Amino acid sequence: MSRDRFDCYLAGGVPPGGSRANPGCSDTRPPRDVRRVWLPGGIYFALASPMWGGGLAMLDPGLPGAAPARAYLVTAGQFADIAAQEMYRDPGDPPDLRALAPGERLRLGPGRYETLLRLGDIEGRPAFTFTAHWSQADVAPAAPAAAYLAVIGAGLLAAHGWSPARAGAYLAGRPGAAEAWAGARVAALLGAR
Repeated sequence: MSRDRFDCYLAGGVPPGGSRANPGCSDTRPPRDVRRVWLPGGIYFALASPMWGGGLAMLDPGLPGAAPARAYLVTAGQFADIAAQEMYRDPGDPPDLRALAPGERLRLGPGRYETLLRLGDIEGRPAFTFTAHWSQADVAPAAPAAAYLAVIGAGLLAAHGWSPARAGAYLAGRPGAAEAWAGARVAALLGAR
């Protein structure tokens, strides 16, 4: 969601509040377009993030509703390099995504963020994301760290124009966060940005 966070995928570096550097993409050009979108399904927090500590945000397209997100228009090579960084792999050869139909997945490994998901199209261009191959029901919820919520929340404010209160309520209501965070506490993190 956060452009500052996304730029670390492209150019390399440590995102605000993060604990490790991203190597960056072989092609560091900025996205040709950025826009707000809604993805089918819902977001939940689970597992433990080596970057942030606390639970990771994952998309489960099988959940009811839609999740606010941000789309970046990048090349296929940039997308492959970004996905590799989230999989803790070295950027390299992109997988062939052309055969994936909307809603189809390509599982590249057993871990979190190792499944590529074809979302559909945005203005005639294929849209993809990466998530886990399992559903929310398959893993225990885990509370996200404050720095992670702040980065995601900053993206919600910038991309969707939400207030800190609305973003805080949304994030605190996600499984994993709901057990540990109140909307007002998350909003306070975002109000300080």
